[in-house]
Amino acid sequence: MPTVSMTVNGRSAAGEVEGRTLLVEFLREHLRLTGTHVGCDTSQCGACVVHVNGKSVKSCTLLAVQAEGAEVTTIEGLAQNGELHPMQAAFKEHHGLQCGFCTPGMVMSAVDLLNTNAHPSETEIRDWLEGNICRCTGYHNIVKAIQAVAQGQGG
Repeated sequence: MPTVSMTVNGRSAAGEVEGRTLLVEFLREHLRLTGTHVGCDTSQCGACVVHVNGKSVKSCTLLAVQAEGAEVTTIEGLAQNGELHPMQAAFKEHHGLQCGFCTPGMVMSAVDLLNTNAHPSETEIRDWLEGNICRCTGYHNIVKAIQAVAQGQGG
């Protein structure tokens, strides 16, 4: 079996995996980082979004061996020193979550959006989130949370 090594949330991580092991499986099953969710198994829902080398990626579409040597950030890696990331705080403040299943992927996608476009319009936010499905909120408060961070209001 191949060995894979990468940096996950600022820490070295390595393990033996089958060649067909998905990154999401490596994170959840080998590293026990269960904040990254598996929602649909078809890369449609976005619950599994993580950052690989600073860009949002659906971790169910990437083999763990493809992330060899990469910097991976999961939802667990956003908070620093016990403080929520501004996007996490904004989702809480603006009620951008209900059941919470899609939330990790939404937050990770939103962080990447603002890293790419610091002041997106509502239409640009909604377009960016097109690959992330939420069955509970109707997206309105998710968009409000992202707009708040973009306007420097955080959570």
